[in-house]
Amino acid sequence: MIDILSTGAPNLVQDAGRRGHLGFGVSRSGAMDTLALAVGNSLVGNEPDQAAIEISLFPFRVRFVSDLDFAVTGADCLVRLDETAMAPWWGRTARTGQTLVIERPKRGARAYLCLAGGVDVEPVMGSRSTDLKGAFGGFEGRGLKRGDALKVRSSVRRPTRESGLGAVPQSLPSLWQELSSGVVSVRAVPAAEYHNFTDEAKEAFTSSEYEVTPEANRVGYRLSGAALPLTSPLELLSHGIVPGTVQVPPSGQPIIQLAEANTCGGYPKIATVVESDLWKLGQAPVGCRIRFVLTDVEEAVNSLRDQASEITRLRQTLALMSQRG
Repeated sequence: MIDILSTGAPNLVQDAGRRGHLGFGVSRSGAMDTLALAVGNSLVGNEPDQAAIEISLFPFRVRFVSDLDFAVTGADCLVRLDETAMAPWWGRTARTGQTLVIERPKRGARAYLCLAGGVDVEPVMGSRSTDLKGAFGGFEGRGLKRGDALKVRSSVRRPTRESGLGAVPQSLPSLWQELSSGVVSVRAVPAAEYHNFTDEAKEAFTSSEYEVTPEANRVGYRLSGAALPLTSPLELLSHGIVPGTVQVPPSGQPIIQLAEANTCGGYPKIATVVESDLWKLGQAPVGCRIRFVLTDVEEAVNSLRDQASEITRLRQTLALMSQRG
């Protein structure tokens, strides 16, 4: 069990998401950075989709009520267990009574605190994720606040590693370089209405940079940049959309749907960010600029397969290291 020592409405219990319910108007929810979630869970011996704490408001503080393995991944933050500093994307064992502090990120937007066994909250529709719009799931359907006590599910105790153990996905260094430069590139495939946009709009979409405005949350990011006009007015009935959908309202300024994406919408869609790059958007803070790179469905599928393979190899390596003590 851990005690929450700081209040932060954006700090939420999230797992890999609530899939299969879009047809009922229920968003996927889940972690904005699923790669950080999967690696963090792997570091503590969990399955990649177990519930953890997504932290978006800093500093974040917790106290360990019992000895517990934990890992912190995601944004590049200063992390301290009592007075001992930890490297980014690192896991170790906390002792009863120790306090963990995660400071404001130097790069990135969200950190993930993964706990051995996973956060123990009641599943709703097959997921422990918090749905803020519906106010259900997670911890009482809300963000965490001072005084909350979170339980963890039972887990197989592994050999204690006082110095800890870290793991960094291959794509993380390049993302941190992009965040330092202020421009994050993501791949996208043309969407259903792509050909309804002018040639100038198509050119601007991939040659321009779009800034993440303050109108940004887990539902989506409103971007600011070159306008994306249609060849002629287009009216659409509301239809299903998914995380990654890039819609263009009458203003011509794009909106990217994210983890708590609306389940339907009527704005024309110019593209969809590939699933394997959505984690990068989860680390793009307000003011960061986004550059879109068009790709095709084959590359989108292959990149998702490659990402899953990397996580599998990482889990196998960590399991072997745990067996050796």
